[in-house]
Amino acid sequence: MTDVTTLQQEIATEQKHVDRVYARVAELRTEAARAEREGYRQASVGNFGALVERDAFVFHAARRRYLLDAEHEGLVFGRLDLLGGASFHVGRLGVRGENAETLVVDWRAPAAAAFYQATAAEPQGVIRRRMIQSSGEKVTGIEDDLLDPDAAPEQMRVVGDGALLASLSKATGRGMRDIVATIQQEQDQAIRSPGGGVTIVSGGPGTGKTAVALHRAAYLLYSDRNRFAGGGILVVGPSTVFVEYIASVLPSLGEESATLRSLGTLVPGWSATRTDPGPVAAVKGSLRIRRVLERASHDAVPDGPTSLRLLYRGTLLRLDRNALDRIRTRALPRGARRNEVRRAGIDGLFDALWAQALEQKIPGLPKRAEFEDTLAEREDFRSFIKEWWPRLRPRHVLAWLADPARLRRYGQGLLAPAEVDLLAGAFDIENPTIADIALLDELDELLGRPRQPARAQRNPFHVAGGVYEVSTSGERARAARAAATQRPDDYREYAHVVVDESQDVTPMQWRMLGRRGRLASWTIVGDPAQTAWTGDVEELDRARDRALGSRPRNAYSLTTNYRNSAEIFEVAAAEIRTIAPDLPLPVAVRSTGVPPVALAVPAADLPDAVRSSVTDVLGEVEGTVGVITAVARVGEVAGWLAEIGDPRLQVVTSLQAKGMEYDGVVLVAPDEIRAGGAAGVRTLYVALSRATQRLVTVDVTA
Repeated sequence: MTDVTTLQQEIATEQKHVDRVYARVAELRTEAARAEREGYRQASVGNFGALVERDAFVFHAARRRYLLDAEHEGLVFGRLDLLGGASFHVGRLGVRGENAETLVVDWRAPAAAAFYQATAAEPQGVIRRRMIQSSGEKVTGIEDDLLDPDAAPEQMRVVGDGALLASLSKATGRGMRDIVATIQQEQDQAIRSPGGGVTIVSGGPGTGKTAVALHRAAYLLYSDRNRFAGGGILVVGPSTVFVEYIASVLPSLGEESATLRSLGTLVPGWSATRTDPGPVAAVKGSLRIRRVLERASHDAVPDGPTSLRLLYRGTLLRLDRNALDRIRTRALPRGARRNEVRRAGIDGLFDALWAQALEQKIPGLPKRAEFEDTLAEREDFRSFIKEWWPRLRPRHVLAWLADPARLRRYGQGLLAPAEVDLLAGAFDIENPTIADIALLDELDELLGRPRQPARAQRNPFHVAGGVYEVSTSGERARAARAAATQRPDDYREYAHVVVDESQDVTPMQWRMLGRRGRLASWTIVGDPAQTAWTGDVEELDRARDRALGSRPRNAYSLTTNYRNSAEIFEVAAAEIRTIAPDLPLPVAVRSTGVPPVALAVPAADLPDAVRSSVTDVLGEVEGTVGVITAVARVGEVAGWLAEIGDPRLQVVTSLQAKGMEYDGVVLVAPDEIRAGGAAGVRTLYVALSRATQRLVTVDVTA
């Protein structure tokens, strides 16, 4: 074991370099602020060239100052000592000294690749890899990997028991821990996969799939900023809890241009967090529901007019329900979008009314054009049109499915009677589920959007009337650039799409994602063993393949569980083996010597037992504690723990726990999760594999 004196000496050595880095960062920040001020002075020359130079100065100086501020915490996290005596430090941001010497190499730069790729089997010229742990600007610890002992000089000191395993024993904090410095070779290969095509990353619990996905997004933005920042990167997770969990990771890597969304917030104007029971979700996620939605989108409006009666020059013109239905059907053939063919429906009315007028030989009947103009100006005819063929929004049509009679009619021949019964009462447009969001997006596609007149660009400096704020040409130019690059709420031209927990994306959700990734390359991350999908697997594969298109694919498999202790993962593995005994599982590489605790108490004692267990775990770990329970019980469990008030505590459902990581987990009533059959076992497997340090299960005795 390394003595304390050697460790202190090595920490002091690294602290000296870190101090120099932060001193240089302070200088650069001051220089950036000065350049920003001087940029504004460029306008004093008064010519156009000076104004352009001013904008360039100000933009680049302000961006540099922002990056220097954003990357302050833990800026330097690694060091490589190479064959030949050279060495360099790795960090979140590249920093050069006053003489242009390299003080820190950006982690995404090609020169830093060996920090992640080098192994004892293939050291790639690296003798010693060092991870530097910091708190603010202070170095608090060092862990070394000696990759090439034969090449190590006698004076080289190696401290710690290995950077990776030591880092995994630390608390995770409120957000997802930044594991830039612990990414290993198989992860790094996936991160640096070619930017085009589809990168598929699979791996069991704790293998770092989410970290790989996020670091890949940062790497792509770094390696080809024009392409990926220009088109944008979309990162999609399974829940809002998950998105909040990862929200700080990309900014901590120096990237804030990516868009983070959950499947329930992907459609503008909607934020769904509620989940359907598994069988209901399977029907809503099936491609068969698309035909149900198409039938609904072509149906007559509920409570709409069933006949049209007009008195024209003393003669009654009348269209009954059957005539109106025929007109609507002709104007709306399969594949037509209702909002886009509204004019065809109106023309159908004119055709039928003109035919009647001719048949009844109305005296003084004008030419057809005048006849139509006369009707179009009548308030009673216009009111009829608004009620008979209104401009529909997706929410209107989805609400129609709440009517059991309509649902049965739309589902005839597509859904089994039992499936129709399952969906009865499953549509609440005021409180939609996550699965409903994909249906709303599909209806938006089916209904289409009527052409909107182009809106005049608002002047951001306009106050009121003819009054405008005083602004410089540079400010006006920046406002113009911002307006030109601003993306619409429903943006669909992303350059790259990252899908995490992809094993739970339904066929209908793949259609929703595919619309936003038509021009994109993809990163798909998931674990088939954790899937909650209970529907047709072949249908799911077809939907995913259609979304991804014919792009070339690169597949990577992660095989090492860095999250769980061996003791915890043994319990999770035993659970999944009950339904998949031959499933290849990742290998947990560390042991804490602390076995999971399994409690069973009478139902009446469950609240006290949960409170006691949570209190104990909060005292045993430094970081976060997750309380995981069945969906139906989450509100009740949260109430039991309301008085604890520790910000490290989070109560989530077994579905919300997907992708999450906690230092300690208290799993409430696991039998209730397991009761869902094979899908329940898979969900329980996920819940059991969320903890890094402590796991307690509290079940109810029979």
